[in-house]
Amino acid sequence: MVKLIGAALILFAGTMIGFLQASRLSLRPRQIRLLIHALQRLETEIGYGYTPLPEALSRSAASLPEPAASLLTEVSERLGEADGLTFRECWERSVSRHWPSTAMRGAEQAAFIRLGAVLGASDRMDQIKHLRLAVQQLSTEEEAARDEQARYGNMCKSLGVLIAALVVILIV
Repeated sequence: MVKLIGAALILFAGTMIGFLQASRLSLRPRQIRLLIHALQRLETEIGYGYTPLPEALSRSAASLPEPAASLLTEVSERLGEADGLTFRECWERSVSRHWPSTAMRGAEQAAFIRLGAVLGASDRMDQIKHLRLAVQQLSTEEEAARDEQARYGNMCKSLGVLIAALVVILIV
């Protein structure tokens, strides 16, 4: 009886680990899409609304779900504080603080940090060009993430179950 309960728990745990990994793979394209949407809103605020950068960040964040909303909100709040940080430093600190809570990887983070290095340091048209470039880079990463999800999503689920079954067989 105890072996049966143990085997069921091992199978359940292995299955859940596989499903968790598959879920993380499916979160990545969605979060990249949210980031792209955030940058497009920011482009609109800067390009057509002539909105100052801190206000444009907070307006863009207002209509976005997490984690993109908290990232942009924190940058806006840090800019509002009088602690002498440049935009780039505020951007990088916010990215480094919020990035671990996302399912995104280093390529997306690098594109986002590169954007923060030039945003706010040039004229409006140059900022729009850099925002569009970042959107293109993130779109490429989104396609790669979707391919990865399609390729490895079901495999992760199956591997979780199969490895758990192998452990049960080896124990029993």
